[in-house]
Order: sequence, then C-alpha cells, then structure tokens
Amino acid sequence: MKNLWFHLMPYKELPDEFREEHPSVWVNIDSRLFDPERAHVMYNEFMDELEYAAEVGFDGICVNEHHSNGYGMMPSPNLIASTLARRTSDAALCVMGNSLALYNPPVRVAEEFAMLDCISGGRLIAGFPVGSPMDTAFAYGQNPSMLRDRYYEAHDLVMKAWQEEDTFSFNGRFNKLRYVNVWPRPVQKPHPPIWIPGGGSIETWRWCAELDYVYSYLSYFGYKLGLKTMQGFWEEMDKLGKDRNPYRAGFLQFVGVAETHEEALALYKEPAEYFYGRCLHVSPTFVQPPGYTTEATIRARVQSQIVAAATKERSKQHSGGGFGGGATTWEEIVEAGYVIVGTPDEVAERIKEVCTNLNVGNLMLLLQFGNMDHDLTKYNTKLYAEQVLPQVRDLFSEWENRWWPRPMASEARHAPSEVA
Repeated sequence: MKNLWFHLMPYKELPDEFREEHPSVWVNIDSRLFDPERAHVMYNEFMDELEYAAEVGFDGICVNEHHSNGYGMMPSPNLIASTLARRTSDAALCVMGNSLALYNPPVRVAEEFAMLDCISGGRLIAGFPVGSPMDTAFAYGQNPSMLRDRYYEAHDLVMKAWQEEDTFSFNGRFNKLRYVNVWPRPVQKPHPPIWIPGGGSIETWRWCAELDYVYSYLSYFGYKLGLKTMQGFWEEMDKLGKDRNPYRAGFLQFVGVAETHEEALALYKEPAEYFYGRCLHVSPTFVQPPGYTTEATIRARVQSQIVAAATKERSKQHSGGGFGGGATTWEEIVEAGYVIVGTPDEVAERIKEVCTNLNVGNLMLLLQFGNMDHDLTKYNTKLYAEQVLPQVRDLFSEWENRWWPRPMASEARHAPSEVA
C-alpha cells in the first residue's frame, strides 16, 4: 500500500469568531484577515513539513489547487512542487490539481507538469481535477454548465501534447491553436500516471475506468461516510468489467498519532475543531451552481464533500447547533471517523481495517490539519512513519500497482549541489 503525505496549507490564524462574523472561508473570505508576513512563516514551515515527510519515508507527498480559500493557500501547487522536486530525492510528487478548465490555453499544464517531471527525474503524479464550484464557477468565473466539456477538451489537448512527436494543430470548441509543440517533454512515457480527484461523480468513475486512471476520493469526513462512495465506485467498476485492483483508488484521511491514546485525544482536539469549525465554514451560496452537477450524479444521489459541508452549515444555521447535526464536539468528530486518532498500534489497526473495507491502495494522509503547529506536525509525521507505516505497507502486496511513477534510475538523477 502507498502512503502519501498530503498538505492543504491552511491559514492557521483565522479569528475565534470567524464562523459567527464571516460568511464563508471560500470565495468571499475577507482579505483583511490575511497577514502576508505571517503567511511567509506558514508557507516555509509547510514546505519544511512536506520535505520532512519525504525524508522520513512516505511514498509520496501531495499538494493541490484552491483559489480564494482560507484553508487551502495553494493557488499554484506547481510552484510548491517545483521546490519539492529539488529538495527531495525519492518520494513521488503528487500534484492533485491542476484544474484543467481554468488554464487558457491548457498546454500550460502540459508544459509545467513536464518541467516538474524532468526536474524530479520522473517522479510526478499528474492530478487532473474538474475543480470545485467555488474555484471554477465563482473564483474564476467559469460557466458551470460548460465546465465538464471544457475540462474534457483540455484533457485531450494535454495528453496529445505529451504524446504527439510532431507539431500539430488543435481545433477544439474552446481551444484553437495553430501550433502545439510542448517543450519540455515528460521523462515518463507515454506520460506520468494520471490521478483524478473527485467527490463522487458517476461520470468521473466511468471516465477513470475508460482511460485507466486512478480515482481519488478526497473526503474530509472520514472513512465512515466515505464507505458509501467507495462502494459505489467499486460497484461501477464491476459493471464495467474492471478488476478490483486496490491501486485503482485513493482516499484521504485525517490522522493523529501519539504515544498514548489519552495524549492523542489531548493533542489533536484543537486542530481538529479549528478545521471543522472554521476551515469548513463554506457558504451554501457557492456549492451548487446550476449545471455543475451532472444528471447521472443527481439521480444516483451522490453528494460531494463540499455540498455535505455546506448542508451541515445550513442545518447549523437553522438549528443553532454546531456542525449541522453532525459532529459537534471533538469526541463526536472522533466517533464519526473524521479523524483516526490513537497510539501507533491503534492507528495501524484502524488504517488496515479502513483500507481493506474501502479497497483503497493509495492512502493520502492529512497529518497536518487546521491550526496544528509545526512541532506537533513533525511529531505526528515521525510517529506515523516510524511506527504505523511499517505495519501497513505490505497491505495489497499481491496486486500490481500500474499507476505509480516510473522515475529514472537513482544513479542517473542529478543530486543538488550543497550551498556554499
């Protein structure tokens, strides 16, 4: 099983009264809350944490793309990944974005991802999300009813740009280019592995199966609520005649590890309540623009994590409760499975159970969440790497992982020079 260390890069100093005094953490978050000098510290600590995760043995490190967002300060994950490509040596670099429909022209994605693959020596995992409605329809002004068509065309252009040896013309509905000739080209042939982050769209499941891509469910609400979505995915794979290779799928899970169970409960209470209390304060206004959700997904009653968060928010407003009838206290957050918390042995046992039940071979771990400080993040990361990871790494060893990077031989890769 692959264990990947995922970073959202949250702004860690949203005020205590944020939920009561501000309408949303996304799209129209008050820019006066942002302190660039404090963000300087946060960004550099976040990058240190990603590098540390690679150093202590995680299989991959993950970044993603959000816009106008207080819990995801990465409008350009490629900028972060480029620094990681130089400062790490073996870990896969999983960029869970670029949101293809937002790039004009999309060959920009082909160029920058190819650069990352070259700089890293072939360690890139290329993520192609459709993009949340907040990022696409509201922050970047895209027509939600045309978003998926724009996305599919951008995907086709990027893939052809990576694989076509000769300069070609592209005459699409949204992109018309006389000359397409991407330099550089990726190390991995015919292209880096493609992972598709999603929230439960039926079309995304089918598309991943058709093109043999990894489907990654990036859930913030843990394995208990994620089970239905992943069961739906595997049932769809059965209908389409695909095998149940666990490496076809990825899943995101919050985790907090400590030497004792009591210590874990004490250490991770504040960061978890910060995340679920402030970082997921999403206005219902932004989550379901007409045309964004496809008919098949509506009929299947599959709901994305963001819609779920906003629904909880709406329910909270009507009921006066905490998280809209969901988890309202740290104890309930743990009980609901949003965060797996405990000793290394407890966490390892639960991870094995979760990944087996969900049949997921690529586990993305949020070991920094909310306002968790740098020292606690490193403690959590170190304990997981040293005492949990060895217990879960052999899970699914009977399956072939055809969706993992194929880097250059280590002896052929450039080692960065020491700074004098």
